[in-house]
Amino acid sequence: MNNLRVGLIGAGGISHVHAAGWKQLGARVTVFSHEGAAALAERYGFAVAGSVDELLAAVDVVDIVTPSSAHHELALAAIAAGRDVICEKPLAVSSEAARELEAAAEEAGVRLFPAHVVRFFPEYANLKRQVDAGRIGTPAVLRFVRGGEAPRAGSWFFDETGGGGIVLDQMIHDLDQALWLAGDVEQVYAVQSPPTVDGVVPGIVTAHVVLTHTSGAISHVQGTWGARGTTFRTKAHIAGTSGVLTIDSGIDLPTTLDIPRVSEAEGPETGGYLPPPVHAESPYTTQLRELAEAIAGGREARVSAADGIRAVALAEAAAESIRTGLAVDVDLDDAVAPREKVTA
Repeated sequence: MNNLRVGLIGAGGISHVHAAGWKQLGARVTVFSHEGAAALAERYGFAVAGSVDELLAAVDVVDIVTPSSAHHELALAAIAAGRDVICEKPLAVSSEAARELEAAAEEAGVRLFPAHVVRFFPEYANLKRQVDAGRIGTPAVLRFVRGGEAPRAGSWFFDETGGGGIVLDQMIHDLDQALWLAGDVEQVYAVQSPPTVDGVVPGIVTAHVVLTHTSGAISHVQGTWGARGTTFRTKAHIAGTSGVLTIDSGIDLPTTLDIPRVSEAEGPETGGYLPPPVHAESPYTTQLRELAEAIAGGREARVSAADGIRAVALAEAAAESIRTGLAVDVDLDDAVAPREKVTA
């Protein structure tokens, strides 16, 4: 991929795992960010752009790693410039905005991928292979747990309108896994403790989302942002009609992956918010390689823009359920269906 020109927009904590991935893949990267671009570029040997327009003129693929509220505007700008787009999850902060991005990409003839990196973790990819092969029969009850140290206090992550809080930011990974493994969902029920106050999610919080799939399967998804020092851990348990599959990052050490950690001196500390490092290829690198190859070869990837829309739609339904205390019916086919343009 030495000839691939990538524009990385954003220089926060998550940018480092993307930057390390692109560097490992040999891409030529240009960075733009209102803050931190020079330091990120110096650390990884990248170029710096002075504006979004300057970046768009210099690259073929745009990788968006900004706060969630900026995804829609930046992706639209990249698509309008005819650039393929990889966008950190969530694809947008609403399913309507995410659907607009998909429609714009289709009209412009470019590719749009949400960065649902958990699909690229080998243990989760293996779950998918085993389920698809019928190893446990038909999935019946699925349980997903994800938790770790909360993001930095006072950051955009806690603004439900800007970052979506724990459901849209963190739990969207396992909402996507539930869809990937058990198919579409028809009803969502969710609770959160402590509750959001005036649009601000508490600094330490747990949420639980129950999904009723159209197949009849039930998924339980739990997410936690814990106190400083909380060990990052994920678990998945898939019970089917003829067997059970389980993974646990605290036990299955051979499948824990090497994700670069940034020290306090070098930049944002991501050790408690991202999975811990050990000794294998980062799933972020695996993800970027597959998506770049899909773009270059015109092939499908294991994640699509429609998958991104569906996951956001589930997060929206969970947020509505938390607000109202009621179960929320969803139609994910309708969520991804194109809308007719309204003309004056």
